[in-house]
Formats: sequence, structure tokens, C-alpha cells
Amino acid sequence: MADLAGSASGRRSSMWCSVPERLQLHGAMLALQFGYAGFHVVSRAALNMGISKLVFPVYRNIIALLLLLPFAYFLEKKERPAMSLNFTIQFFLLALVGITANQGFYLLGLDNTSPTFASAIQNSVPAITFLMAALLRIEQVRLNRKDGISKVIGTMFCVAGASVITLYKGPTIYSPTPPLQSAAAPLLESLPSLGDASGKNWTLGCVYLIGHCLSWSGWLVLQAPVLKKYPARLSVTSWTCFFGLIQFVIIAAIVERDAQAWIFHSGGEVFTILYAGVVASGIAFAVQIWCIDRGGPVFVAVYQPVQTLVVAIMASIALGEQFYLGGIIGAVLIIVGLYLVLWGKSEERKFIALEKAAIQASTNPDHTASSRTPAHIKTSLTQPLLPSSTENV
Repeated sequence: MADLAGSASGRRSSMWCSVPERLQLHGAMLALQFGYAGFHVVSRAALNMGISKLVFPVYRNIIALLLLLPFAYFLEKKERPAMSLNFTIQFFLLALVGITANQGFYLLGLDNTSPTFASAIQNSVPAITFLMAALLRIEQVRLNRKDGISKVIGTMFCVAGASVITLYKGPTIYSPTPPLQSAAAPLLESLPSLGDASGKNWTLGCVYLIGHCLSWSGWLVLQAPVLKKYPARLSVTSWTCFFGLIQFVIIAAIVERDAQAWIFHSGGEVFTILYAGVVASGIAFAVQIWCIDRGGPVFVAVYQPVQTLVVAIMASIALGEQFYLGGIIGAVLIIVGLYLVLWGKSEERKFIALEKAAIQASTNPDHTASSRTPAHIKTSLTQPLLPSSTENV
């Protein structure tokens, strides 16, 4: 019996291995976008159920830290430098920007807007990261090459799109009726609303979401010098998550005086927190690292707009989300800007690869062409866009 079970599992594993890696990557990326899309919708449902915007990230980061710690401890034993006061201060600042400000602004923005437009604005993160890196002279802007021009124009598109979403809400384009509400309206009257952000400040919500994107981009840029001195990504993320948790606990202890806010009142509340911690911060984290390692950061970032589309479908069906003209125009501009920035980064990598090959050829004429093609190009494509994102919101 055991032999039969073993042979069956062996056949399944061999079937999976026979699937081309490119198809595995595309399947993993689609699953990742569905996972993150679900997080946007689940987070909005959690806020509408009445979960505190301070308690929610506390529980989420506890789960995320418990998931990350074992991997960071065992997999990076040899790579992890000794902890020092300097590293402690750097991790604390990373947590302040990448966890506390990032997640705090996201929840405040989501509470005042909608999951779809929160996801749409997130498409501007690569452009904002490029802009920050250019201002800090971490990345050079070459306006005499097509890749530099593409990145600058893409950044302008993203800024324009975010401005349109923030300043112009526009008329309602689509307003669905959630099936659950239409089928059981009398029963749901007594339950918390799971609909759109009615009665909230849309412009303020968009400002919060821009703050979320700025914090996320700042976190990516600030990781670069830290990872050079502390080359253990899982450990850096774990320390960042730890200090972010401490910061949220302190803020929640001061601001959130209601003891009932820390208690789960329904299975739905438990599910939203478990989803945020396990799926969005655990499983998605592992899948994203594998995809970046195998396909490169540009390949991963190209799939980001798919998440926005999936969120729109999910939020329309589950939450009855309304779509506004300003949001749709802004989302299109941001997605166009995203692809322009990513195309520019891809062209820049090709140029750098050719430049390095030319330098090697000039310094070592006996070096054959075969020794500098496939392996070298693969290495250049898997270098980070900037420090690659390992956490979503």
C-alpha cells in the first residue's frame, strides 16, 4: 500500500517537473496576483466589519513574523552578520517606513476609497522608486538613450495618473448590485456594510494611498545600502517586521483605548486576519521570491496590472464596488507608465550586458563569444529593478 502511495506521489512530482519552467512561472504569477487581489478585497471587508486599523496590522505582522522567523534563522545562519547598534537603528528606520507608514497609509487610504483604486495606484511604485533613486543619485538618468527617456516618460504618466485619481473622481461608470445583498437584503440590513466607500473622503483617501506608495518606494530604496552590509534578505525582512510590530503595538496601545477592539467578534474577522498574515505575507512572499529568482524582477512587475483587473472583478462581485471615470482614466495612465518604466529597465539591462561583453572582449581578446552569452545575459536579467520587493502592502 505504501509502495502504491509512493509511486503515485512520484508520478505527480514527475508530471509537475515535466511542465516547462516558463509555464510554471506564468502559473505562479497568476496565482500570486489572485492572492494579492484577494488581500485588497479581504482588507476592505475587514475594515467594513469594524476591525481597528491599528489592531489589524498588529495581528497581521505577528503571523508574518512567525512564518518568516524559522526560514530566516535556519536558511541564513552562515550569511547573517552579527547584530549591532548600527544595524538595529537601520532596521528600526526600515520598519518605520516599510511597515508602519506603508501599511498604515494603505489602510487609511483603502478605508476612504476602494480596493480597485488602491491596487491601481500601487502600479506607480516602480516609477516612484526610480524617481527616488534618481534624486538620491543611486540610479543615473540617461536622457541621451531610449531607455532613459522611456523611464522618465513612464514616471510622468504615473504621476499624471495618480493626480487624476486624486483630484478628479468623475461620474459613476458602473454600479453593480452585490448578489448577496439583492438575495438577502432584509437579513443583511443588520450586518456591517460590505459595499463601497460611501460617505468617505475620496481625495484624502487617494492622498493616503500616495503616501503608501511613497513609503513602499522609500523602503525599497533604503534597503539597498542595508543589504550591502547585511546580505541576508530573509533576516532583514524578519527584523523589519519585528520592529514594525513593536511600533504598531506602541501606537495601538496609545491610540486604541477600547479593549474590545483586540477581541475577535466573528469568524469573518478571524479569516481576514489569517488571510492577510498567511496568504499575503507568507505564501505570496515565498512565491514572489521564487518568481524573482527564476524570472527576474521585470517579469514579476509586468504582472502587477493583472492584479488590478482581478481586484476590480472580485470587488464588483463581493463588495458591489462602484467604478468612477476619474479612477479608470488614472488607472490606465498609471499602467501605461508602469510598462514604459519596465521597458526602459529591460532595455537598460540589455545595454549594460552588451557594454560589459564589449569590455571583456577588449581586455581579453582570446575570450570566446560562447562564454559570454547565455549565462551572462541570464545573470543581468535577474538583477533587481532596485532592491526587489519581498512584501506586498
